[in-house]
Amino acid sequence: MQKIIDRFVKYVTVDTQSDPNNPAFPSTDKQWDLARILVDELKEIGMDDVTLDENCYVMATLPSNVDYEVPTIGFIAHIDTSPDFTAVNVKPQFHPNYDGKDIVLNEAENIVLSPSYFEDLLLYKGQTLITTNGTTLLGADDKAGITEIVSAMEYLIQNPEIKHGKIRICFTPDEEVGKGAHMFDVDKFGADWAYTMDGSQVGELEYENFNAAGAKVVVQGKIVHPGYAKGKMINSMLIANEFISSLPQNEIPQETEGYEGFYHLYSLKGEVEKTELQYIIRDHDMALFEKRKKVFQAAADAINKKWGATLVQVEINDQYYNMREKIEPVMHIVDIAEEAMKQLSIKPIIKAIRGGTDGSQLSYKGLPCPNIFAGGHNFHGRYEYIAAESIQLATSVIINIAKITAERAKK
Repeated sequence: MQKIIDRFVKYVTVDTQSDPNNPAFPSTDKQWDLARILVDELKEIGMDDVTLDENCYVMATLPSNVDYEVPTIGFIAHIDTSPDFTAVNVKPQFHPNYDGKDIVLNEAENIVLSPSYFEDLLLYKGQTLITTNGTTLLGADDKAGITEIVSAMEYLIQNPEIKHGKIRICFTPDEEVGKGAHMFDVDKFGADWAYTMDGSQVGELEYENFNAAGAKVVVQGKIVHPGYAKGKMINSMLIANEFISSLPQNEIPQETEGYEGFYHLYSLKGEVEKTELQYIIRDHDMALFEKRKKVFQAAADAINKKWGATLVQVEINDQYYNMREKIEPVMHIVDIAEEAMKQLSIKPIIKAIRGGTDGSQLSYKGLPCPNIFAGGHNFHGRYEYIAAESIQLATSVIINIAKITAERAKK
């Protein structure tokens, strides 16, 4: 287990935060740092065909060790960490034999990770928790996934008695800013299907996700001296507030769960003359997703009609779609993952992702790609944590998937 922990720590201490405001690909140069480390490590453990392309995609092959035809399977994780919270100078903290009580992440700043607020902590009593020091995110999303894939490949190489077909792996950039699959070469990857190791709690197995769009709202105002503003000033921030208030107030992340969609305002920058809002729009159901986009546009149209001018401009761009449509015709790939978990006495938790993964886009590019737990919790912030045992379990799931796929092909 210590080797897996050391590998994980090596990855998370490399800052790979992506940037949603940079159109370059990848969006940050520092993602190359980890990509190059991974190339060297994959060669060192004995992987074949290790490549790093011009878009920062790392790919490698573990050749088949059987003399019969087995479908080529893939495992995918992403290099970047979320832009939502700083990833500079990550300093993991270790809590062996967790006792189920509050964990003080940072005494000086009174930052506490408490099971009274984060109840899932109690799932990991007695285990070794890895947390932040309260000042950065951890990066388990998705460096836990990378750790699990590399560790599983190393184990299979070192234990050739475990029979498997050809396995392809890929580590992608810019997943956190919705671009992780944009430059992914499905033909080069050459897998019949794949799995992203990018879920959370142990047991998660997901083949449904949100339909997703990003929306930018620009509100134009008019600045004049406030002492002489009557009938002349147009305060864009107040109009932006009117727009925000006109959307369904209970259809926001903190008021929704399960299959319920939402509108999420995640950025607001404003002055009297101009205010910009950034939203994400989500829904699992395609018809409801389309309706949400129309409601969003209608809110702007109503304000413009009221003012008799185009003060509110909306730009909506689809980001990814629900992969369920592409997975249901090949449900055996979900069945294999489910069996792999059950063999390890893990209860599969099959549910819809309230988010997205590279797998959602890849499924629409012709590579069916369900999502499997990587083990972390509270992604994208200072309260992120993972149990070392979860990383080990996910590694074992990958190994079992390889074994089961080969066994089924032989029958």
